[in-house]
Amino acid sequence: MLSSSEGHSPNPPRARDVSELPKAHLHLHFTGSMRPTTLLELADKYGVRLPEALTEALVSGEPPKLRATDERGWFRFQRLYDAARSCLRRPEDIQRLVREAAEEDIKDGSGWLEIQVDPTSYAPRLGGLIPALEIILDAVETTSRETGLGMRVLIAANRMRHPLDARTLARLAVRYRDRGVVGFGLSNDERRGMARDFDRAFAIARAGGLFAAPHGGELAGPASVRDCLDDLQAHRVGHGVRAAEDPQLLRRLADRGVTCEVCPTSNVALGVYDKPEEVPLRTFFEAGVPVALGADDPLLFGSRLAAQYEIARRHHGFTDAELAELARQSIRASAAPEDVRKRLLAGVDDWLAG
Repeated sequence: MLSSSEGHSPNPPRARDVSELPKAHLHLHFTGSMRPTTLLELADKYGVRLPEALTEALVSGEPPKLRATDERGWFRFQRLYDAARSCLRRPEDIQRLVREAAEEDIKDGSGWLEIQVDPTSYAPRLGGLIPALEIILDAVETTSRETGLGMRVLIAANRMRHPLDARTLARLAVRYRDRGVVGFGLSNDERRGMARDFDRAFAIARAGGLFAAPHGGELAGPASVRDCLDDLQAHRVGHGVRAAEDPQLLRRLADRGVTCEVCPTSNVALGVYDKPEEVPLRTFFEAGVPVALGADDPLLFGSRLAAQYEIARRHHGFTDAELAELARQSIRASAAPEDVRKRLLAGVDDWLAG
């Protein structure tokens, strides 16, 4: 932000470009990373009739009107998401999605991307669970090599499915740890499916060397974040914003160094908060809770990674030095190798100095 004296200067300093700030992207869902134009092309290719609201949004460039704070709204959001996922049918579609997601991240200054996927959702059209995962991992490995963007995969179980399915996914995730899987998550509506029901799956993942990053504290309150810590021993929490309602929980997150993957645009689009300035970014930052800004599902929410940093600047008054610290926090919370972390952290310093 400019000071009052700078604001009256005839030549006020230009704000640094957040798309040039090196950062890590730790909260991006697989189907939700798709470009709108790609979804329209694939829908036409396979003769898929997308919901009218989704088609209008994709053509107009305006994200669909979503509000998921009640079950009907969440069902509508899931219906749009499932329609998009149904257009990913062949290995080349997967390869295209991963390549384009990487290209978008690179444009936004990301030097490391951990993309989140439940391979169960793609298995029926890609030959089964293991073939689907291998197609995804091959696409990630190839894209990372060809673009230079560090990429890894976080496998996420679905709260709406049986906990035994989550255990199967956890074992599969561990099995493919050497192929690019770094973490294990739990997604979908945290109002459904108690965290403790999935504790065995997370124990399998942690024992296999994967970090734990379940969703919590988005549609449900602070208790869901506590459940992620107590029952799943989370290293990171997807969203976690509702922890701001409990000062003691904030202190606990800060003391443990548990990073919250905060997605401001998503929070507003789904009705968790009414306005961008209501997202508790400043509360987390000042409480010492590490934050990794994420885009969640750009396909449905209309903005990608750099835009989340612009929200921090415009709506929360983050200075360039504070934005740089947010970027550092995302890098430190990532599963990036030490040499990659050092390079990205040095890039953050250069951005700030420049």
